[in-house]
Amino acid sequence: MKQQLHNLKKEAERKERAYLVGLGLKGLSEREVSEQLEELALLADTAGAEIAGRVIQMRDAPDAKFYIGSGKADEIKTEIENLEVDTVIFNDDLSPSQIRNLEAVFECKTIDRSTLILDIFAQHAKTHEAKVAVELAQLNYLSPRLTGMWTHFGQQSMGVSAGGNRIGTRGPGETQLEIDKRIVKKRAAELKDKLDDIERQRAQMKKQRSKLLRVSLVGYTNVGKSTLLNSLTKGGVYAADRLFATLDATTRKLFLAGFGE
Repeated sequence: MKQQLHNLKKEAERKERAYLVGLGLKGLSEREVSEQLEELALLADTAGAEIAGRVIQMRDAPDAKFYIGSGKADEIKTEIENLEVDTVIFNDDLSPSQIRNLEAVFECKTIDRSTLILDIFAQHAKTHEAKVAVELAQLNYLSPRLTGMWTHFGQQSMGVSAGGNRIGTRGPGETQLEIDKRIVKKRAAELKDKLDDIERQRAQMKKQRSKLLRVSLVGYTNVGKSTLLNSLTKGGVYAADRLFATLDATTRKLFLAGFGE
């Protein structure tokens, strides 16, 4: 029993092994794609993954079915099996069908850049507003990708056939996909209402601070916005040399001697 618990603990502590895939199209050099994969590696590290390997495929155009082509997909399958990869991460956004086709080949989780970034957002969101906004973004991204996610069931939801006989099955003969789409749509509407309420509260707070000059620090991730804020205000905001290490909007007061005189 102790050995089993020890093994479970080791598995839980083991970092997820990720394999990165970049596609270079016309107008992009292999060097430029390599630089993009460097940033993708930083994103994966921020998400808690260990980079097991990476590959770049140069093509004139993406393959409609496998994005990188079936031959390259087969090559990657062999490599990720040897490297014991848990997740394959593509540098570009993939269509729902491309993800399904690639996962069928790789036999492991396959995600794209946007999914990775949304996962990082979900990890780092601390305030109620940030958590609501991130969940809404995830649902909006997931919704069009529901199509086909349940085709492997090949049956009606919860074993219910047309004219279903179970309470709470939301209508006769309704498929799991239809149920999920309605759940996602309902939850997204609830989150949108919450964000509207938060925005109204924020607008009210702005009125109360109307005499204060408000300044925003704007820039790409990991350029030093939080570090600069701490330097100016001694605000104690979390700062780290990682992409999207901080997500929540933070306000701190800065007193300037002689300002307004």
